[in-house]
Formats: sequence, C-alpha cells, structure tokens
Amino acid sequence: MHTINDVHQQFAEYFDIPVLKPYAYLLSKKISEGHICLHLDKLTELPPYCGDMVPGSGPLQAVALVARNGNDQQPFVLYQDRLYLQRYFRYETTFLKRIHRFLATEKEQLIQRLKVLETHRELVTSLFASDDPIDENTPADWQLAAAITGVLNNFTIITGGPGTGKTTTVAKILAILYNIAPSLRVALAAPTGKAAARMAESLRNTKLPVAPSLTEKLQSLSPSTIHRLLKSKKDSPYFHHNAENPLNYDVVIVDESSMIDIALFAKLLDAIGPDTRLILLGDKDQLASVEAGSLFGDLCQAQETLNLFSAGRLTLINSFITDKRKHIPDSHISEDHHPLFQHLVELRRSHRFKGHKGIGKFSKAIIRNDQPALKEFLHANNDEQVVIDPSYSKELFEQFVSGYEAFIKENNKQEALHKMNALRVLCAVREGEQGLYAINKMIEKYLHDKKLIKINAEFYENRPIILTRNYYEHNLFNGDTGIIRPDENGVLMAWFEDGTGDLRAVLPGYLTEAETVFAMTIHKSQGSEFNKVLVVLPAITNVALLTRELLYTAVTRARTMVYVQSSEEVLLQAVEHSVERASGIANRFVED
Repeated sequence: MHTINDVHQQFAEYFDIPVLKPYAYLLSKKISEGHICLHLDKLTELPPYCGDMVPGSGPLQAVALVARNGNDQQPFVLYQDRLYLQRYFRYETTFLKRIHRFLATEKEQLIQRLKVLETHRELVTSLFASDDPIDENTPADWQLAAAITGVLNNFTIITGGPGTGKTTTVAKILAILYNIAPSLRVALAAPTGKAAARMAESLRNTKLPVAPSLTEKLQSLSPSTIHRLLKSKKDSPYFHHNAENPLNYDVVIVDESSMIDIALFAKLLDAIGPDTRLILLGDKDQLASVEAGSLFGDLCQAQETLNLFSAGRLTLINSFITDKRKHIPDSHISEDHHPLFQHLVELRRSHRFKGHKGIGKFSKAIIRNDQPALKEFLHANNDEQVVIDPSYSKELFEQFVSGYEAFIKENNKQEALHKMNALRVLCAVREGEQGLYAINKMIEKYLHDKKLIKINAEFYENRPIILTRNYYEHNLFNGDTGIIRPDENGVLMAWFEDGTGDLRAVLPGYLTEAETVFAMTIHKSQGSEFNKVLVVLPAITNVALLTRELLYTAVTRARTMVYVQSSEEVLLQAVEHSVERASGIANRFVED
C-alpha cells in the first residue's frame, strides 16, 4: 500500500473533487505557514501538486463544499477572493464583530467620558509632567496621546518598540481610571507566563506622582496568561469564559499582542463584554504568532498612516500637554473614516535606545531593510552596543557563554535566576550546526569542561530549563524559565520566580516537557529581555525562516549589548525578506 507522507496532500486527497484538491492542498500548506486564508488573486510559487492553478476564484464557484458565508456548514468558505477553512473564517468574523461592537458601544459613552476626563485635568497633567530633555527627533508626547485615547475608547491599540514606554503609559491610564472609579475591576494578561511576569515587574518598577493607596492598587495587580484569565478546560480547546459567560472586568489590558494567534484572539474577544475597555499592547514590527494569524500587525497596518486624529481630538490632547514643544503638530490632523481612526497610537520615542547609534539604529536598519546602514555595521564593526561576527569566532562564543558562571556560582536562588536571565544565546533554527540543540550541547560541554556544571542526570544541578507546555496545577506556563537546585534537604527541585516575585519549587519529574535554555529560539524569546544577547544565525543561505521580523525580535531582546554571529550574505538576505501572512482583516474592516 502506498503511503502519503505529505500531510497537506493527505488533507487534499480526503476530498473526492478534483478541482478542489489543489486548493485544499495549498490552503492547508498556507495555514501551516501562519496564514489565515489563501488569497486567490496572489498565487505564486505553486508546489507541484497544485499543477496549473490560475489566480482567481472562478474554478471554485460551483463547488458544493465551498460556502459563500460562514453560516453554512461546508468545510470551506470563499469570501472576497479568499479561501478559508470554515473554522478560521469564523474566528476572523468573531474577531472583527467584537471590535465593531466595542466601537459602537464607546460612541454612546464618549460625551460623558469627555466631561469626566475634563474634571481630572490636574491629575492627567501631573502624570505627564516631566523634566526629561526634549528629543528633537520625536518631541511629541505620544504617551499622553495614547493615555487620552485609552481613557476615552473601549478599544485601543498602543504599539511601539522596546523602551518606548508602553507599560508606563498603561500605568498612567490605570491611574486616571482608578481616580475616576476607585472600585475599577482590572485584568492584565499576556500570551506567555514570562511576558506576564515581565509586565508585572514593569508595573512594580513604575513610579507615579499619585497617592500611596493608588500606587498600592497598581502594584497589587497580578498579570496572568490569557489561558489562565479565560480559564482553560482540561483536554479541550474551549474556555470557561466566553460570550455566554463573559469576564467580569471593567478594563482588560493585554501585552505582547503580536504573539496571539487567531484562535486565541477570537476566543479572548468573545469573552470580553462590549462595555469593557480593551487595550492591546505590542510591537507591530515583532514576529507574529507561531500559529496562524498576525492579527495585531494586521490591525496596525489597517490604516495607511498611524497617529492620526480629528482636529477636535488633537486640540483636546494638546490642551493636556503643558510644554508646547511636546504638542502634536497639525500634520497629524485627518478626517479619516476608517473604523480604527483615533484608536491606534504608536509610541515613537525610545527611552532605552538612541536612534542614531547602537541597538536603536541597528534595529531600525533591520526593520526598514536599510542596506547601507547595515553594511556600515558590518564593515565598521566599532559600535559600542552591536558586534557582528561573520567568522563565528569560537573565542567570542566562549567569552559570551562564560557569563553563565555568574548564576552558577550565586548561592541565592532568586539572585541566581536573575543572573541567569541577564544573558541569553538566541538561535534562529533548532537543527543544524548553528541550531538550538547543537548550541546548547556546545555550551554544556564548555561549562562542564570548566567544571562549572556536572551532567550526571537529565535534571542536573544548575541546569537552566524552559517549559514547553502549561502546567496549570503548578501555576507554571509555557515559556517560564527556571533552574535546578537542591532544597534545604538536598532534594533537586526546579525553581521558578512567579509574577509576584516569589520563588516556587517543583519536583523536576513533574515537568515532563522542559528543555535546556542556555540557548533558546528567537520565537521563544518573545516577551523576554536580557542585558546581553548573542544571536546565532545559520551559516547557510536561503533559510526561509530568516526574516527581518525574526532578526529584529532577536536584536531587541537585548538592553545593553547584542552580538550577532552571521555572514554578511546571510544577514543582508534575512533582512530583505519580510513576513507576509494572508488574512481578510484589512479588507473586511472596511467592507463588512
């Protein structure tokens, strides 16, 4: 019997309709690559199985298994020259309908909210009063614009790169809202446990000129994973909270939204009532979710130009900015009729990186595909924050990983965790000489040869681990990192720091799905930050996974120093490729 090893072909062959098979094959393949649908007008580089398919939806018009809307029960849906699996069409429809419902509800409340905001003018101006020097490149106070937007709207998107103050802005929005309604019910969430913990840490470290009682409220907030917020059902893709049983919160704020796939995004929005404020935070230039969808990026790109306001709204925002040099200029006035108009603000001033040098300049060159700037980094190689190593130097590699000695020799478990997370090696791929598995083995050998670790068991002392699934029973989640250390009785335990900064110990035997994390994939690093990062790219060209978004995400995990081991050809080729995922979000927002 002939066995088909191609899973997409297996899927296509299930349907006994010859004209449908190539479309089913290609749709399955596209979904596996992160697309929500198949754009029938943009069929390029067709695999051999798809034969001579031509652009357009014509051949599918008479196929009985292809519905024209998601209300029918056929497995496929044809809509606006895009072919969907019905499940994904319904996810996308739910996502869009819920956003439109937010927008409709806020219109009814806008006049009252404007009046209330005016009565808290003194608080708003005090929150954004700052002695920071004016940044001549980005003088406008976009944080205040985002805060006003978040207070007035039921649906707000705040995007910005590392260090632009997304969490600080959220803290100020909450300070205003708590002042308006002291009994406000707030939920904070992120896609991974690590991202949630970092959100909690950022809020704890944010100092605001408010009453101690308000500071206490802000610092008592405990971010959770989205799965935990919605309350997962064991062995089920569904959650306890849904449209029939919505979340009981006045405000829901979600960080690292670029990491959320379409299924989880649809279920999250389905569980939030229309009267609740929803604020999405993220970096539109970062990698999209591992699963299908790049919805946060789609939302940010739905309008051609960001940071546009009506003349009236701009006057209102500027009236809260006491320093006229920080006013938003009239060039940002528009009378756009897009549904997301005045709902999306991009923070443009990085308080961590300088745009004219170092990681700030390097990351901008990557995301803009600025080849001359990148070649300057490659050839000059004299930047204080960026080192590119085209020779894959063993000495540089060993010098970097020797930094792990600090956490190994630290007796205090909590301090050891902090020192472990001060640096990280990031890999683009898992297999191969520069892949995750090989790099982790190299680091283990180096540390073993230096007698810093002793690999005598799977869970050896000082092994750093990352969880690759959720362990709800232990309150631990996919992406959490910990270390193996003995407890006071000499029993080896896995130690983690939770969202409140406390230590949690679990017997390693209970954590059946965990990997060594001296090195981690760039995908897994999303939502994390390290003082120093070493990025190791494959030494071969034409690796489909290498894109500017991947490299940008890797580089911006570093706070102070980034090393990149890559040939010039591989680096420049990676930056030339951008992630493009098909969806109907932009079109359907306007046309539905």
